[in-house]
Amino acid sequence: MDTPKTLAIIAGNGVYPQAMARAARAAGVARLAVAAFQSETDPALTPLVDEVEWMRVGQLGKMLNFLQKSGATHAVMSGQIHPRNLFDLRPDIKALVVLARLKRRNAESIFGAIAEEMKSIGVELLPATIYMEEHLAPAGLIAGPKLKPREEEDLHYGFHVAKESSRLDIGQTVVVKNGTVLAVEAFEGTNAAIKRGGELGHKDALMVKVSKPHQDFRFDVPVIGPLTLEAARDARLRAIGVEAGKTLLLEKEKLAELAQEHRISIFGLTS
Repeated sequence: MDTPKTLAIIAGNGVYPQAMARAARAAGVARLAVAAFQSETDPALTPLVDEVEWMRVGQLGKMLNFLQKSGATHAVMSGQIHPRNLFDLRPDIKALVVLARLKRRNAESIFGAIAEEMKSIGVELLPATIYMEEHLAPAGLIAGPKLKPREEEDLHYGFHVAKESSRLDIGQTVVVKNGTVLAVEAFEGTNAAIKRGGELGHKDALMVKVSKPHQDFRFDVPVIGPLTLEAARDARLRAIGVEAGKTLLLEKEKLAELAQEHRISIFGLTS
C-alpha cells in the first residue's frame, strides 16, 4: 500500500498510540490527525501529531465528521478502549442507530460496525499492526532468564487453552501452573486475570496471551508492555508467553530491562 499523506489515528489508552505515531512518521506519513477520547487517550500524544479532536466514547457522529474534515483516506485504531466504556457509553444518535442494528453488542461487533461506517465515508480502516512490524514478538526466548523444560511445557499448554478460550470469545489470556489452569481472562481484562491467577498460584505461575483464531487485526491486536510486566511482577509470575508474529511488544527496551530485573521470562509461542 502507498503511504497515505494523512493518516487518522483513533487513539485509545496506553502508549500504543504514541508508538503508532512515531512509526507512521518514520514510514513517511506527512500528517497525523487523531480522534482522542476523554478518560482514555493520553494527552502526551498531542505533541507527536498535527491535529487532535477530543470526544467521548460513543460520539460516533462526531468522530465520523472529524475523519471527513481531516482529509484522511486511511485510519488505524491504536490502544484499547476499556470494555466497561464500550457498554457504559452515552451514545449519540449515530451510535444509537448503529447499535440498534447489532444482534450482539461486544467489542468485535461494535468496532466492526464502526469500520463499516468509516468505509461509507471513504475512510479505510487499516490493520493496527501497520508500520509496527518491528514490534511484533519473535518466536523463542525474547527476554529474561532461560526457561526450564517444565515451564516451556506449561506455556505451550497455556497457549492451547488460551486459543480455545479465545475461539469461544471468552478471553485471550490464561494463567497456568504445573499443568493446571488458574485463571482465564473474561470481561475483567488482562491485568485482573493476572492478579487472580497469581493469588491462586502463590508464585511462579505463568501467563499466556494469544490472538483469536479469526482475529480482525484492524481493531484487536494482542499487546504487552511494561504495565503488563509490572502486573506479572506484582502477581509473582515466572513467565509471560505471547503468540509470535501476532503480539505487539511496546517499549521493547524497557520491557527487556524489567524482565531481567524481575527475572520474568518473555517467550514467543507458535501453534
